[in-house]
Amino acid sequence: MINIILCGGSGTRLWPLSRSLYPKQFVPLLKDSSLFMDTVVRNNDFERFIIVTSAQYYFIAENQFELSGIDEKRTSFLLEPAGRNTAPAIALAAMKCRPDEVILVTPSDHLIADIPEYKKCISKAAALASEKNKLVTFGINPVYAETGYGYIESGNEISDGCFEVKSFREKPDQETAEKYLKAGNFSWNSGMFIFKAGVYLEELKKFSPEIYIKSKEALERSVNYDNVTRINKQDMLDIPSDSIDYAVMEKSERVAVVTAEFGWSDLGSFDSIYDVCDKDSDGNSIADNYISIDSKNNLVMTSGRKLITVGIENSLVIDTDDAVLIAKRGESQKVKNVVDLLGKGTDSDKELLKTHVTTHRPWGTYTVLLDHGNYKIKKIFVKPGCRLSLQKHVHRSEHWVVVKGTAEVQLSESVSSVRENESVYIPKGELHRLTNSTGNDLVIIETQVGEYVGEDDIIRIEDDYSRDQF
Repeated sequence: MINIILCGGSGTRLWPLSRSLYPKQFVPLLKDSSLFMDTVVRNNDFERFIIVTSAQYYFIAENQFELSGIDEKRTSFLLEPAGRNTAPAIALAAMKCRPDEVILVTPSDHLIADIPEYKKCISKAAALASEKNKLVTFGINPVYAETGYGYIESGNEISDGCFEVKSFREKPDQETAEKYLKAGNFSWNSGMFIFKAGVYLEELKKFSPEIYIKSKEALERSVNYDNVTRINKQDMLDIPSDSIDYAVMEKSERVAVVTAEFGWSDLGSFDSIYDVCDKDSDGNSIADNYISIDSKNNLVMTSGRKLITVGIENSLVIDTDDAVLIAKRGESQKVKNVVDLLGKGTDSDKELLKTHVTTHRPWGTYTVLLDHGNYKIKKIFVKPGCRLSLQKHVHRSEHWVVVKGTAEVQLSESVSSVRENESVYIPKGELHRLTNSTGNDLVIIETQVGEYVGEDDIIRIEDDYSRDQF
């Protein structure tokens, strides 16, 4: 089988941990590995992977896939320059498969605790898909009346734990959720699916023909290199935006559901993280830099600073280098309101939604050490064998000091080596490029000075990573 991993969400309900340039699926929430890496590892026995992600997340997904230790030859990437929801994303990936190939579609940001049970459910669903040409979804047996998930109503039983789908239901209010729980034949909609690629495309063509046609046209005009397929931006925007549930699953008569209990959570809020995290005897989350005094039932997540709570109960404390969120447990869905508020705020407020103090780039990372109006100081890390774009700045000059490794610096037409404890000055408007040609890490301290030091003051002339297409 083939695992299609949908990896394009922004995870706004987990701000400030999740930012638009480094979203939830790539953040180590519960351990050192990310949810994306966990998804890859638990599906390691699949034949191959197709990772559908935003063009701006490609380098992060590629790097984390490599860190998972799985052979990169078993994966390909399908890059979307704009999100059009799940139905087109799955269609584009399915069109890269043979019609008879069975595909498992999974989000990249879900937690699954019971892997043996998960694999048993996969086997049940795969049999329905391959032998009966079913479109199979997974329903999680509810343990409480949750209002934050959609529901699946099961009909007649097909086989053990497998049912026809009677209906899909939207996220309910509390009273309706209680009724679903009491009825016993409703399950949470997990957003995971198994079907033959050809069967899904047949149903998509029947019920949402414009999505099918526009997806096919977009794929035919895509750019392909190595293991990457890059969709043209306008072609992507021409595809109608719709979810797989609305476009296909709610209309098809081929739909089945496998009901499951494999420790699933979409980790869509800090409350759901609290539910599954390790806790001490007082019900507080366990973290290396957290000290609790007379505090109970708290989720505390810290970026590295020592954090102490005194007499605090039933709270969420999320500490990052540039923002702190404090909320009452049970109120974490309102984080979306915070995101909306910041989105209407100042430029610095909006920047808090985009990136952390440390920003990931295809070539490495940069960390803002100081930002003060007309000057900014950064620590720049460049991976071995990587280089930044050939660029210039309109509003600022730069001064680089190498603190580790050896830098190859291009200034206009000249190229020179700059070693540890040496520096170079980049005048405003001067064409320049920073390269790490060695097999070792390169770290420099960059001081920017000018009337404007925003990140958009970059004119790229050449770029190894095609960022002009993001």
